[in-house]
Amino acid sequence: MGDSESAAAVVEDDDVSRETDLTESEKAADALAKVSHEANGDVADIPEAGADTPLAQAVAADTRKRMTLVGRELPRPAHTRVLTVANQKGGVGKTTTTVNVAAALAQAGASVLVIDLDPQGNASTALGIDHHAEVPSIYDVLVDGDPLSKVVQACPDVPGLLCAPATIDLAGAEIELVSLVARETRLQKAVAKYVAELGERGETVDYVFIDCPPSLGLLTVNAFVAGSEVFIPIQCEYYALEGLSQLLKNIELIRDHLNPNLHVSTILLTMFDGRTRLSAQVADEVRSHFPDQTLKASVPRSVRISEAPSHGQTVMTYDPNSSGALSYLEAASEMAAQNAAENSEDRS
Repeated sequence: MGDSESAAAVVEDDDVSRETDLTESEKAADALAKVSHEANGDVADIPEAGADTPLAQAVAADTRKRMTLVGRELPRPAHTRVLTVANQKGGVGKTTTTVNVAAALAQAGASVLVIDLDPQGNASTALGIDHHAEVPSIYDVLVDGDPLSKVVQACPDVPGLLCAPATIDLAGAEIELVSLVARETRLQKAVAKYVAELGERGETVDYVFIDCPPSLGLLTVNAFVAGSEVFIPIQCEYYALEGLSQLLKNIELIRDHLNPNLHVSTILLTMFDGRTRLSAQVADEVRSHFPDQTLKASVPRSVRISEAPSHGQTVMTYDPNSSGALSYLEAASEMAAQNAAENSEDRS
């Protein structure tokens, strides 16, 4: 009798053990499934943040941008797009926008050339390009007539991104250009010749960005004549609206007398601060007057964007997951989707 009771106890213990093992196994499977779901979830799986939690909203928005844009190859234009990045008001983010949008497009598979036409050479610095006095620069192209291919350098951090640097010599180019023949079209001819040279070798450049100084001298006039599109970064402050009005008048003058193909194709709102009513008002004003040209993306104030040039990098390589980098990537994706021909016909 004692033996049968002992055997029954053993059987009962085995049943309990199997039940315990099964429960632990199920728990492990459930945990694994949960981790897999969180790792591979779609954008739709991210919960919506409440209106009373702006930080959570910002984090959710950045997460969606990261999941939908990072690593995606963007469509390339059928022909070279030459964009003049201009705004007569200083400090609106012209150079920052130029180098970061250019880097974002290059990372997405495009071939991009940045022409630094500002004597300060900030675009060259941000792209990690040497631009001391002895370096062949855009000054040699404009004043001495050297080919653009002689001065172009490759960006060390971003494959497919090239830069024609600016040196301090460019500060005197305004005066030296005055006495030269066809002074307003020298950059246009250099860019056209460079694109033709690439074509002969079976190569292409998809985008040419010309970073202008904050003035309307002969350097900026050369940039307007060389490009067919104007890309305007606008700081979300009141003074920026006044500067935009004057800029549009000057673009009209250039179109009437020197470059009939020139038109404003893209406007990007920079230094946007969602906490202030002023930024929202300026953004609404710009979007209401230029609904087709203004990008949906806006670039927030970001410490990372400001830090990047001190390391000789764009924010796209310095901190690619920051809100600033994701905003420029979003702007680049919108630009890649633009149809420049349709925009030109609409504004002719």
